Amino acid sequence: MKIVETVEELQTIVKEAKRNESVVGFVPTMGFLHEGHISLVEHAQKESDIVVMSIFVNPLQFGPNEDFDRYPRNFERDSRLAKNAGVDILFYPNVKEMYPTEPAMKVIVHEGVDVLCGKSRPGHFDGVATVVLKLFNIVTPDRAYFGMKDAQQVAVIEKMIRDFNIQVTLVGCPTLREEDGLAKSSRNVNLTGEEREEATFIFKSLELARKRITEGERNAASIKDEMTTLLDKNSSGTIDYIDILSYPELKHREQLEGKVIVAIAQQYSKARLIDNIVLDIK
Repeated sequence: MKIVETVEELQTIVKEAKRNESVVGFVPTMGFLHEGHISLVEHAQKESDIVVMSIFVNPLQFGPNEDFDRYPRNFERDSRLAKNAGVDILFYPNVKEMYPTEPAMKVIVHEGVDVLCGKSRPGHFDGVATVVLKLFNIVTPDRAYFGMKDAQQVAVIEKMIRDFNIQVTLVGCPTLREEDGLAKSSRNVNLTGEEREEATFIFKSLELARKRITEGERNAASIKDEMTTLLDKNSSGTIDYIDILSYPELKHREQLEGKVIVAIAQQYSKARLIDNIVLDIK
């Protein structure tokens, strides 16, 4: 595995690879890697000749009350995990390399950011879209791999690719889960023993929604009420949101049809967990 810290060096390597008609797969991350990131690499390896992973903690997506400096970082561990997973090129730029001058412009996301996690993080997805656009231009990948656990992010990037005619295929990869259904996350270690048991009801409530939709229920409010009741009865956590939206448009629909996302955020004492399922209603 080659570690690259500059845009110029990375672009030189990728251009040479493309001259040899190599397919480039790209896994963008902010580091502090876990099994979910590694699963993205595994997907990329199956479809690519060269796998590029980036590790960059992007200051543009942190709000005024979110501490950019406290975001967890451990490059030695991350580089070891990336190498063991089979990453070919690890792109590790610093902030000065990515933003050598104060940005004169950025991407402004107008659709799908006033719901779910975006509702409480104004401007967050502007920062996400801006850095991902920069990374796409730097890496010029054929395919880019994102986890569906962050389905709102995937939707925003999918629409950015569409609107700006970016020549990259976005691959949304399934959420990795524990045996009891809990979505794997680095935040799970912050749960108490009791909270860890209760957290299984996040996925159980999503499965309840799946069952009700499969049975023919199309009223979003009714399904959300049932999910809320199940969680309230079985969890000490606080529901941040439960929502059912069209996907990837992320629009509210009273009567469900087409592709939809059922999404939850649950706040525990020291961890906020998110999860979702995407369903195609025939």
